[in-house]
Amino acid sequence: MTTPSTVAVERADDRNRYEISVDGELAGFTEYRDHEQQRVFYHTEIDDAFAGQGLASRLVQEALTDVRAAGRRIVPICPYVAKFLLKHEEFADITDPVTAEVKGWLRTRLH
Repeated sequence: MTTPSTVAVERADDRNRYEISVDGELAGFTEYRDHEQQRVFYHTEIDDAFAGQGLASRLVQEALTDVRAAGRRIVPICPYVAKFLLKHEEFADITDPVTAEVKGWLRTRLH
């Protein structure tokens, strides 16, 4: 019998990402940059040691819920976030399209 794991999602503003941990160990993150009222998500990663546990979905669900609570909008440049949004229409009202302008802006912030 295994003991249940403690899973937590926290926003790490100093690193511009949301992090998910399992029993206190960092399991993954989704990175963003803020552009006006938009939170632009561009990369999501779960460590291989934690794969297959549904952590990416939980991480993105909680991150997008936090975006809504903050009164911001979502721009899903990250392929995982974009795929998640196709299955979760409850976030459609706060999702903006990925545009060339936003992609260009993001490139200037990451390099």
